Amino acid sequence: MASDVPGFQLRAYVFIDSLQPQLAQYMAKTNRVYDPREYDAALFLEIAPAMEIHAKIDQALKATRVKLGSMVTERVFGMMQVHHEDQGEVRAAGEAVLSASGLKVTHRAPCKILQNKIIRAVEQDHAIAFTGLSSGNMVHAGESVLIMEAEPAAYLSIACNEALKAAEVKLIDIIVWGASGRLILAGTEAHIDFAAAAATSALEQLNRGL
Repeated sequence: MASDVPGFQLRAYVFIDSLQPQLAQYMAKTNRVYDPREYDAALFLEIAPAMEIHAKIDQALKATRVKLGSMVTERVFGMMQVHHEDQGEVRAAGEAVLSASGLKVTHRAPCKILQNKIIRAVEQDHAIAFTGLSSGNMVHAGESVLIMEAEPAAYLSIACNEALKAAEVKLIDIIVWGASGRLILAGTEAHIDFAAAAATSALEQLNRGL
């Protein structure tokens, strides 16, 4: 359910138990503060008003030993990502932020999947186009590609992480902030099918927890 706490709206709250190597290294390319290590736990939290994210970061850092990975402030929403090797520290950081705001995890917005599509056995020109857009790995001709879009964008972090746990696929691109997010994975047809199922299941399970 959406938050009805006066003054705050919790758009996204995502706890990741163990960042998979590809996602951790991808985040190291785009983070603005401390890079996470492989298998760190992580928290993505998005809140409105946007500039309140600074107070939330302050609360998390003072209450725990987590490291700030990134911060994004937009017109309406502000997003923070923190991480630590100890899952308990990351969970405590999230609890500190929620408690100080009068919020609960169940106040987060539901996830809406906008696109969930597999392009099978891509042609070479298409593969090159995907690679040109990529901040991660290359797409090769003949591979299959999963394209997923969702809102809020931060939820795609757990979709990606669970997909990488489930199958031997390559992370091509992921955007976890903004009005909507994007995830692109590539691999063999069988592995992409497994990855797509895991990503979808992660988002559905997140919604069931509301």
